[in-house]
Amino acid sequence: MEFFSYVIKHDLGLAPNPFWNYCTLAVCKPNIRKNRNLNIGDWIIGTGSEKMGKLNHFIYAMQLTEKMTFEEYWMDSRFTFKKPILNGSLMQMYGDNFYHKNNDSDDWIQEKSAHSVVDKEKHKKRDTSANTVLISSNFYYLGDSSILIPDEFRKLCKKKQGMKYKGLSEIGIQFMDWIQNQKKIKKGISGDPINWNQYKQMKLEF
Repeated sequence: MEFFSYVIKHDLGLAPNPFWNYCTLAVCKPNIRKNRNLNIGDWIIGTGSEKMGKLNHFIYAMQLTEKMTFEEYWMDSRFTFKKPILNGSLMQMYGDNFYHKNNDSDDWIQEKSAHSVVDKEKHKKRDTSANTVLISSNFYYLGDSSILIPDEFRKLCKKKQGMKYKGLSEIGIQFMDWIQNQKKIKKGISGDPINWNQYKQMKLEF
């Protein structure tokens, strides 16, 4: 079992997208999504950034249970609710299921989404450089309920952009054991995305 850790620059419910019963990483982080060392059963851990005021905070962890292509993701009825609706709720606005192929030209189609509003082509080039969607039905998403990671597990934390995974197996297992024994942390969603505080909207109820 391997552990992949990275720093989350923005937490808007897009990457990761923890909604509708699955935590998914479909856009951004192409180096993680296409990493050949990432296998079913491995864990991806996202920690907070200094910019968010959440340095060394535990934001989420997802155990990889499925991998699929953008086209498979687009066609799978389980993920229909992850298709974005820009005039909908925040959960709908930040849906991550918006790439599929043009049947005539084989070019990528980017549906209207959070990545089509600003820097559309830049996002499309980066996102589609890894035609892999990571899916988890076993995850912990804390968001704005994030907790400070104890000193003994700080080796897991990446201080700046990028990812780390080599040599994390032992401490990763210990960390997840610790997480699972915390009464305040439950599987699934335990908080709103951190950057939703910029919107005047009622918090989700769990």
